[in-house]
Amino acid sequence: MEAKVHTQRDSRSLLLDPNRYHPQHFDAETRRLLRATIDWFESRGKRRLVEDYHEKVFYFDFLEFVASERLFATFLTPARDAGTNQDKRWDTARIAALSEILGFYGLNYWYPWQVTVLGLGPVWQSDNTAARERAAAALDEGGVAAFGLSEKEHGADIYSTDMVLTPDGEGGYTATGSKYYIGNGNCATTVSVFGRIDGVEGADAYVFFAADARHPNYHLVKNVVPSQMYVAEFALREYPVHADDILHTGEQAFSAALNTVNIGKFNLCFGGVGLATHALYEAITHAHNRILYGSPVTTFPHVRRQFVDAYARLIGMRLFSDRAVDYFRAATPEDRRYLLYNPITKMKVTTEAEKVLWLLGESVAAKGFEADNYLPIAKMDVNGLPKLEGTVAVNLALILKFMPAYLFDPRELAPVPTLTEAADDEFLFRQGPARGLSKVRFHNWREAYADYAHLPNVAVFTEQAEAFADLLTTAAPDAAQQGDMDFTLALGELFTLVVYGHLILEQARLTDIDDDLIGAIFDVLVRDFSEHAVQLHGKRGSTEAQQSWALSVIRKPVTDNDSFERVWRRVAALSGGYEMKA
Repeated sequence: MEAKVHTQRDSRSLLLDPNRYHPQHFDAETRRLLRATIDWFESRGKRRLVEDYHEKVFYFDFLEFVASERLFATFLTPARDAGTNQDKRWDTARIAALSEILGFYGLNYWYPWQVTVLGLGPVWQSDNTAARERAAAALDEGGVAAFGLSEKEHGADIYSTDMVLTPDGEGGYTATGSKYYIGNGNCATTVSVFGRIDGVEGADAYVFFAADARHPNYHLVKNVVPSQMYVAEFALREYPVHADDILHTGEQAFSAALNTVNIGKFNLCFGGVGLATHALYEAITHAHNRILYGSPVTTFPHVRRQFVDAYARLIGMRLFSDRAVDYFRAATPEDRRYLLYNPITKMKVTTEAEKVLWLLGESVAAKGFEADNYLPIAKMDVNGLPKLEGTVAVNLALILKFMPAYLFDPRELAPVPTLTEAADDEFLFRQGPARGLSKVRFHNWREAYADYAHLPNVAVFTEQAEAFADLLTTAAPDAAQQGDMDFTLALGELFTLVVYGHLILEQARLTDIDDDLIGAIFDVLVRDFSEHAVQLHGKRGSTEAQQSWALSVIRKPVTDNDSFERVWRRVAALSGGYEMKA
């Protein structure tokens, strides 16, 4: 196959840079609102940002900005509920862009946006016209939403909810119970609450209803986290629930819960991308100008390696997440590939953000703990991302459901182009029953790898991926191993890497990423695959055949010092490129 030569893109074009941010692929109002959000944070300044973080100051001023610009109303109102306002729509591309910007300035500002997305999910999936109209009006007035699913004793186990609705004898109900770990629970005008109807058995008992934090029968207990954000415990005590408050009942309520998480968990990856990007700017500017033993810190080989690894991981996060947007927007009842890529954005991209922050922390040492810097904020908060909307283990278990069809039963499916046009992604609110995952089919993953077979580290990783497929046919997990979650999660990590590399290469092709950078990304992936193979080898339940396989796939990436130096120069060029205004 003829090698394809790529032209090198400016390193800054791959990262959010507030000084240069002008996304021309969006419409005028979207560009205005994204730019206005950046300008609000920049005019407010870094000193205020970090002081409010450490003092745990609630972000009323941010919510006032959101209200004045109708930011959430414009971005989070589907076209069906937009009336005559043609700027309102549920557009995954621009939702991702705003998620990244808010993450860039801190997860405390991303969080109220994220939980508003979740809180609106059950409403926009409902055919309750009155509830939809109230939610749209509340957004227009600057309101935020909350997702009342989790409980203190049961977590997100929706089979065991203690929020009980009792018939009131007049065709409605009164709701009594409590919810725990509910973002925006102190101020949300739209609270989607999951519960069960007293006296009804099985799935028919499930119900989603809309509540309002301002109601006198809504009791705010406390903020359960020591943070700037408000993550509430709240209690409903004989809260009146009327017919026009009911969003879903029975199996539809169950599916609405899971489908809402499908919609909402996607934003975590872009929050992580934004967070890590800001931290990278601060870290490289410090390290590249810090003189130690008579030389800049970045002359030390281990520091350069840490920065190149962090940069390669960050660009990999960006490429995978951007490509996943397209599959979300192209989704139909017949094409549900997004259901695999979505938990990977949640599980893999957020844990990559953790690794990036660890590498940057190692590179700047004590500077990463100073109170007036952004980096310690990012280091502290990044650990929360993999735990939201399902733990890593929960999402890995979901990912494994797609493994047989993805690896062994590819289909001829229509190619999905880059989708950034102004369009309403209404399918996300009619995803249907949350089942049938084994029936989802995928296009051939080997084609993307074949396109880049001329790159040494892509070739090495492809060998590892093919070996993984062979493992599942020659030394597949037996029944006992399939029931051992510790063992299957190790398999899930290996499988995830195959899918992760696949979409990275698809996006690299679409955006003409140069070979040096792709090589750096796959240098990391080869090492990661080897590391997870060692983990599989060490599992208590692994067989001799599986242990032998694990040792056989350990690889060292192909070393190219000239390519490494070219990537390093791109990282070094970021020094001084962005610094938040004081």
